Amino acid sequence: MMQVCLNGSRTAADSVAAPLTPESMADSAAGAVAAGATDIHVHPKTPCGRDTLSPRVLAVTLSAIRARVPVPVGVTTGAWAEPDPAARLERIRTWTVLPDHASVNWHEPGAEETAALLMERGVGVEAGIWSGTDGAERFAASPLGPKVLRVLAEVTDTDPLGAVASARALLSCLGSAHGRPVLLHGEDGGAWPVLRLAGRLSLATRVGLEDVLALPGGEPARSNGELVAAGLAEYGAARSGATDRPGRPSGASP
Repeated sequence: MMQVCLNGSRTAADSVAAPLTPESMADSAAGAVAAGATDIHVHPKTPCGRDTLSPRVLAVTLSAIRARVPVPVGVTTGAWAEPDPAARLERIRTWTVLPDHASVNWHEPGAEETAALLMERGVGVEAGIWSGTDGAERFAASPLGPKVLRVLAEVTDTDPLGAVASARALLSCLGSAHGRPVLLHGEDGGAWPVLRLAGRLSLATRVGLEDVLALPGGEPARSNGELVAAGLAEYGAARSGATDRPGRPSGASP
């Protein structure tokens, strides 16, 4: 599985390629799926570019993307989009168009209640377990663990060398992950090393402008489709054990 993370909390100041409107998200999703993405993760945005759980914005965003691609589409429920746990639940209760899945960061206040409500509404839950937090411990003790769609093992260490060690430590903390599938990914400087590790371990992964703005060789990514194509190539080479690949900077972490 190769998920594309279209935009995250990026703004136009981060990259002109980051899609911020429903129409640009739909265009970007179509390009990513054409490049090989099999699942989509998106942050719906207000007109001023802020992440939101607004039912109106969610409906417009999901409808635009689904009109262009046939793959599952998921959204964030991150606390930055709605800091108050009670207000977050109220937002989710008023969604009129439902995503196929939604990520819930297990270290955030209200995670259990958010996940339970999503499941009650028939939305798959991606359990976001961040390195450097107590998310893994909380998830291990959660009665909802066996019911999630999958686990997002999110490596927050952006150092290219340290990220791989952080990823292995996070996977160790997750243990059996309640028997659920694990999607492993990194961000910024750690994105490509962790993606390669996912390939070597045959785990699902993701790539996109939310996680990284540059291609493996260091050039700025022009689109999510370009990142997905590069991600699939890196993943496949890692699985096959290749180490020296064209376009990869000398001395890059595997």
